[in-house]
Amino acid sequence: MTRIGPILSMVLALYALGTGIFLISENRRPQATLAWMLVFFFAPGIGVLVYILFGRGRKAFSKRSRLLKQDLEGKARPLLEPILARQDAEIARLEGQSPSRKRLMMLVRRNSRSGLSRRNRVQIQQDAAVFYPSLIDDMKAARHSIHLQYFIWAADSFGESLKRVLTEKARAGIRVRLLYDPLGSRAHLGRGYIRDLRAAGAQMVPTSRRYQLHTISYRNHRKITVIDGRIGYTGGMNIGQEHLDGGEGFDAWRDTQVRIEGEGAALLQAVFMVDWYNATKENLFSEDYFPSRATEPSEGEVPVQILTSGPDSQWAAIRQLYFAMIAAAQHHVYLQSPYFIVDASIAEALKAAALSGVDVKVMLTARASGNPVPGWAGNTFILDVIDAGVRVFLYEKGYLHAKTISIDSEICSIGSTNIDIRSFSINYEINAVLYSSQLAKDLERDFQRDLAHCTEFDPGEYLKRRAAVRFRDSVARLLSPLL
Repeated sequence: MTRIGPILSMVLALYALGTGIFLISENRRPQATLAWMLVFFFAPGIGVLVYILFGRGRKAFSKRSRLLKQDLEGKARPLLEPILARQDAEIARLEGQSPSRKRLMMLVRRNSRSGLSRRNRVQIQQDAAVFYPSLIDDMKAARHSIHLQYFIWAADSFGESLKRVLTEKARAGIRVRLLYDPLGSRAHLGRGYIRDLRAAGAQMVPTSRRYQLHTISYRNHRKITVIDGRIGYTGGMNIGQEHLDGGEGFDAWRDTQVRIEGEGAALLQAVFMVDWYNATKENLFSEDYFPSRATEPSEGEVPVQILTSGPDSQWAAIRQLYFAMIAAAQHHVYLQSPYFIVDASIAEALKAAALSGVDVKVMLTARASGNPVPGWAGNTFILDVIDAGVRVFLYEKGYLHAKTISIDSEICSIGSTNIDIRSFSINYEINAVLYSSQLAKDLERDFQRDLAHCTEFDPGEYLKRRAAVRFRDSVARLLSPLL
């Protein structure tokens, strides 16, 4: 018994030395390295588990097989050659319209290997009352394939109506494939629903195993639909009745989706196929799913890039997009997100923009849907940026779930990415970047309309709240990388 103490001390010392060498060798920011060292030391064993679930960087993924790589250009280049071959000419043509456009286009091209598609008709769809009927009409008209990927897929009244459409199309010989996140859909989707679709000939599979340790926290948060390789959708909306009626506790659900007809759908198709391959090991890259019609000129000629990011990406591509858009703004920045948990780079970009005279407005949901902890932590981040002149508005009419950014009535982005550390660093996300003054103006008009249903965050009122409430929010902030 007298020797147990020295042995445990030696084991603990070796543990601290080994984990310290490992963390230092990762060359993270000093603050992050020190934080993880404290977690490892004060929570032996548990700290390692938390790190495996939430803390690994790209290097950890690169040691695995190539299934999770996001190199879309390498996999899809032969099929996307009509788009990729015109990149330099297209960027040069659009550069004259705005220098900031070229910078953003080059950034997205390099950090996400995304081609610039120009031949597109694009429609911004506000709320499920517009998105869902449009989606169903396009699926009913499908002649070859229907590919859908959503974080949450619910077997509720709307999900059942969608199942009937998909079942009919699958029995008619249309190739129907569905991806869903197993944890995001866990409380919403039953085995019977999946069994019915499979019996009709559709394929429905999870993006990863539900309890696979190396992916359990790295969720696939993307929302994608591609029909016949010609029509695509992405944005903030999942599949569920709550998008139509507000769900539990809300009278309405406020969200934004984008419909792309043309070359941009081919880019969405490539993203879906990589995720499908990661989930099933089935390689779908073939000319059958990239019809030549997808590259024919369309009315409007809207330039579109599709941007992806994930924990295995070389660059934090979508975070870099937000940073670059905020930094490029000359007049105004309008942001919408349910959450506001920013890292130092985005916080400094917002503060610098506001301090330089740019009108920076951020719109968040006033009440949480489910877990309230991100909202508690968000209060502390709001206080950080308000002093610099950023104005923050809380949407009261329903649950705000839209994820949008627009600058100077010139460029906008719509996607699945929340303004939080999880979306920027841990989840697999997707955004469409739209280089269209008209679409940016449309999105900004909708933002201004939404302001009528908001109250502005009042730091004075917040600081008058009970000390226990403000301390609760500060404790929640410590968990911000995991929320």
